[in-house]
Amino acid sequence: MRKTRLHGWALAVVAGALLSACGGGGGDDSPPPLTEVPDSALASPAAYTQFARSLGALDTDEPLTLGRLEVAPTSETDEPVPLD
Repeated sequence: MRKTRLHGWALAVVAGALLSACGGGGGDDSPPPLTEVPDSALASPAAYTQFARSLGALDTDEPLTLGRLEVAPTSETDEPVPLD
């Protein structure tokens, strides 16, 4: 009877140690989703185009708020750049 009780306690201690070792899994290192156009994209037409290229077309993403952006940055002298 004494050995059975000892085995039960040993099993409980080992199970507790295993469960506590598995405790704090790895965190999610991905950046938070964008909610608005960042200020860095408003610096120039090239920066805005680079930002637009990086977005990707996913139907499941929420639309971005434009914040202080009323019109995309433009330039009279820069050549148009395709997004693809």
